[in-house]
Amino acid sequence: MSGMPPPHSNQSVPHPRLVERVQRHLHSPYQRPVAEHTRQAFAQLSMQIDTTKPLILDSGCGVGESTRQLAWQFPDAQVLGIDKSAQRVARQPPLPTNAWVVRAELSDFWRLALAAGWRLQRHYMLYPNPWPKAAQFTRRWHGSPLWPVILALGGRLELRSNWRLYVEEWVQALQVTGITATVEPLRIDAPLTPFERKYWAAGQPLWQCVVG
Repeated sequence: MSGMPPPHSNQSVPHPRLVERVQRHLHSPYQRPVAEHTRQAFAQLSMQIDTTKPLILDSGCGVGESTRQLAWQFPDAQVLGIDKSAQRVARQPPLPTNAWVVRAELSDFWRLALAAGWRLQRHYMLYPNPWPKAAQFTRRWHGSPLWPVILALGGRLELRSNWRLYVEEWVQALQVTGITATVEPLRIDAPLTPFERKYWAAGQPLWQCVVG
């Protein structure tokens, strides 16, 4: 194994306030105003896609490599890659005709999609930023007010990470909402993302949680 350790954390078990936070967010809608650039991106994308067809969301798509591969894998679906970084989005590879990559804030894009009545066939989170310090727990998606929105968008939800505790917390947050899930080793023939390729090549175990 090369010198590429998983995220270092001062947590060794799921965050002690996880259940409390999830329960609070289930009953407290997120009220922050939507960023204008995300509103515009959503409006433009809405004019280009057909929401009667299966929708696949690649949240935090980075440079879009995973979006492209998912579009090849699911040619009858429309695959939408979303990332907040203009620099990463600008580096996207050529995409199939059933794929789009746009710059937007995920927290805003998800809320706009839900309000517009979108329901996903599949939702991938392949570039998780786990915020490994315990004090950063509320920045993890399952510790944030966006958790109910993620679940409400529906579909087959898949999270991947090289930090097992992050996936364990995800499973626990799902269980609080009545969804049974487990942490599973990720066995891949072809990596979907540069992230997976990097850590797989380093000999690190990768983990996933799939529900729906």
